[in-house]
Amino acid sequence: MTLLTATTQVPAEPAPAPAHAPADVDFWGLLFVFVLSSFIGMGVIRRVSRLLHTPLMSLTNAISAIAVVGAIIVAGGEYPPLIRAMGAVALFASMTNIVSGFLITNRMLKMFKTDEKRPGGGHAA
Repeated sequence: MTLLTATTQVPAEPAPAPAHAPADVDFWGLLFVFVLSSFIGMGVIRRVSRLLHTPLMSLTNAISAIAVVGAIIVAGGEYPPLIRAMGAVALFASMTNIVSGFLITNRMLKMFKTDEKRPGGGHAA
């Protein structure tokens, strides 16, 4: 009589990823999307009427605020150094856009304010 013994093998657990493993990022795909969106954005902005400039600036400031949040995540995340540097550049560009947009919008809105005191004591017709 032959005794068969069955041995069960416990599958080895996969090794945990290193704490600072670079993320698998499709750099060329991301660069393509960035360049394409840049050209589309420039094309849209060039066709905007001057009367719509101030409301459009307010909208782009809101969009830039979303871009700032994304840039902070990318710049501070566990990505390769090149991607983190691009995130830092995006953060700087978005913050510059927000600040200059508010300054320009404020300046344009001041042009439409009427003075309280007019020479001659009357209001303009």
